Amino acid sequence: MKQKIVKTLKFLAFLALGVLLFWLVYKDQDVDRLKSVLKNDVNYWWVWLSLFFGLLSHISRTMRWNLMIEPLGKKPRLLNTFLAVMVGYLMNLVFPRMGEISRCGVLARYEKMSFTQLIGTVVVERIIDVIMLLILTFIVIVGQFGQVIQFLENNPDVKEKLNSVALSPWAVLSVISVIIVLYLMRNKLLRSSLFEKVRGILIKFAEGVKSIKAMKNKWAFIAHSVFIWGMYYLMLYVVFFSFDFTSHLSMIAGLTTFVLGSYGMVAPVQGGIGAWHFMVVQALMVYGIDKADGMVFALLAHTSMTAMMIIVGLLSLLALPFINRTKE
Repeated sequence: MKQKIVKTLKFLAFLALGVLLFWLVYKDQDVDRLKSVLKNDVNYWWVWLSLFFGLLSHISRTMRWNLMIEPLGKKPRLLNTFLAVMVGYLMNLVFPRMGEISRCGVLARYEKMSFTQLIGTVVVERIIDVIMLLILTFIVIVGQFGQVIQFLENNPDVKEKLNSVALSPWAVLSVISVIIVLYLMRNKLLRSSLFEKVRGILIKFAEGVKSIKAMKNKWAFIAHSVFIWGMYYLMLYVVFFSFDFTSHLSMIAGLTTFVLGSYGMVAPVQGGIGAWHFMVVQALMVYGIDKADGMVFALLAHTSMTAMMIIVGLLSLLALPFINRTKE
């Protein structure tokens, strides 16, 4: 009973945070204008193409996961793995970071596999995804450094706020205080439950690395990793062509928007709601897109992606028992 109450409170807290962030982004938006633009000024063909690229990324992620599972001595049905992946995305919209556990649980049940071993592969998968995001971040920083500087020069209020935060005595004092506390409590931290959890994750990571080393198709694994993130990028970039005010933006502008939006997804809220919108709007403003137009773009792109995950996720959840009824 206590665990259920805690989970419910967590769900409500994350949801409330996401709703608050979303409200802060859109509280000054002209609703009538937003409706008018979405009804009359959007080429929805590009949105459908975006969803197609998204579906391709999910299929590729499914195939990559199967490659990681094979060295464990199992070869799950591709359809079951795909349905488990989509259920995981659905669960992430309910509880942030719950999707990884959910999809492992689904596959472990219907393919009679070790849940712990599957968790190990997912930990490695997430680390690979982080590495891919860092690579894209580096490309953006190198390729768009001048653009960011120009934006700050053209928006002195933003530059002043950033400087005030970075050079704030409170910020410097906070960083120094954290370092001192960590140093003084280092022995206690090494014996803490948090350290044990981190240690457990590292052990699982090591197990996952072994599975990669044992792969027969390492190059296929790398190709899928590149393809997945390429499709993620195209999923956002093609939506630029849905609007006249973003259709002229370059591919590197799309990459910058995608990377910043990806960091918004890291926020502990369901589906990155609010945080993703804020990051995307800020990225578009760097390229001269009006804030109101950026908010319309972010709303359409995020809503379409989320709707697809909900629909496909629910269908996957319903389909699993029927597809596996003979096994049951």
